[in-house]
Amino acid sequence: MLLDVQNVTKTYPVADSTRPVLDGACLTLGAGETLALTGESGSGKSTLLHLVSALDGFDSGEILLDGMAMSPLSDVQKAALRRGPVALVFQQLNLIPSLTVLQNLAFHARLGGREDPRQIAGLVDRLGLAGLENRYPEQLSGGQQQRVAIGRAIALRPRLLLADEPTGNLDETTSDAVLDLMLDLVRGAGTALFLVTHSPRIAARMDRHLVLKNGRIT
Repeated sequence: MLLDVQNVTKTYPVADSTRPVLDGACLTLGAGETLALTGESGSGKSTLLHLVSALDGFDSGEILLDGMAMSPLSDVQKAALRRGPVALVFQQLNLIPSLTVLQNLAFHARLGGREDPRQIAGLVDRLGLAGLENRYPEQLSGGQQQRVAIGRAIALRPRLLLADEPTGNLDETTSDAVLDLMLDLVRGAGTALFLVTHSPRIAARMDRHLVLKNGRIT
């Protein structure tokens, strides 16, 4: 089992009390498997993704990645996790505006000591970005920017790719094309995909589909 979320709880402070977001959330994800999580707006989908990526801490329970518990990790170890076995694609793409397409693609892999120029050159072709390598993010369409963000994550050669509404800002045709590409890339690399979406249509494309409601996953 690659990912094992065990009875995780998470609350946020609100005025003089706390607001529960996750209440004993559980899920598992196997190596190379694709999983969609849906739920109402504000149900805690993105919160759970942040916990799995070690961007935030949880109150109780445990999250295991390849058998390694996340709760004891230091901030340095958590950061290393996101530069190796775990990669992220969020709706806010966070491309670096001062870097070209090629530099953005290589950025995280370089930080993690995993940069492979031949792999990145291959990604440029597979992403449909040939000829755009020296352009900057502001010179790209929304769909092209999304492809760069996906490629940047895949360049890390992660075991787990986390994606939060990765096509939420795109029209349906572009969204389908980007999703096709993402699924092709993760399956070709043997990478597991944990995707948060509001779209039942997108969720149906994954191997499994779970729903988050009232802090619990069904």
